[in-house]
Amino acid sequence: MIAAGCDVGSLTTKAVILNNTRIIGHSIIRSSFDPGKSASEVMDKTLHASGLTMGDIGFCVGTGYGRDRIPFVGKTVSEITCHARGARWLLPSVRTIIDVGGQDCKAIRLDAQGNIAKFITNDKCASGTGRFLEVMAKLLGLELEDLGKLSSQSRNPITLAATCTAWSQAEVIVHLHTNTPKADLAAGINDAMAARVAILARSVGCEKDVCMTGGVAKNIGVLEAMERHLDMPIRRLRVDPQIIGALGAAVFAREKMTLS
Repeated sequence: MIAAGCDVGSLTTKAVILNNTRIIGHSIIRSSFDPGKSASEVMDKTLHASGLTMGDIGFCVGTGYGRDRIPFVGKTVSEITCHARGARWLLPSVRTIIDVGGQDCKAIRLDAQGNIAKFITNDKCASGTGRFLEVMAKLLGLELEDLGKLSSQSRNPITLAATCTAWSQAEVIVHLHTNTPKADLAAGINDAMAARVAILARSVGCEKDVCMTGGVAKNIGVLEAMERHLDMPIRRLRVDPQIIGALGAAVFAREKMTLS
């Protein structure tokens, strides 16, 4: 019983293929301006890596902002619902999911049965999203993935007072001109990001177990800073946190096949 999920996000597009209860393939690509084209490209890549064809897929569910443009799905589901389902499939004890993507941030609280009890989304400001980290990494002359590793070398992290990305940039530029070590800047940037996301998480009534999904969850500096701000551990997921939306879509697809 092979099912698939496709998540077309604003910055990246993801696909996951499930065979019963096992992930047999997944891929992540950069999203283009054409959601349908992005979806087809990532699914073709995932199928090829799995040694399958589209004819082998029993059912596919789409999610993400471009879900209505995916040509090969039988059903679409909101990304909030898919992140909740994907996280719970991996971690049945999860009660709070914090999803930080490229353009928005979501906090989701589940009840004991795994139903969504409350959620909130921030898509109005870049300061609590992956875009904030992208801007800051470019300012420091770093690759995005280096921010987390570099912050672990910090001895005296800076504190960013501004809550706006533009003003935070100005603060970082001042520090660069005074030769503040980049490790201290990276640590301050990650902490500022975590502080803003933690406010969102607390607003839904953050409960254990907590996990993070989305590309920003791969930044160990943000992850550890989030634990400090929330004063509770964040459970690490056993798969790439960036594919959780697509995984949740695949779980829904598998359930659809089971009920048919």
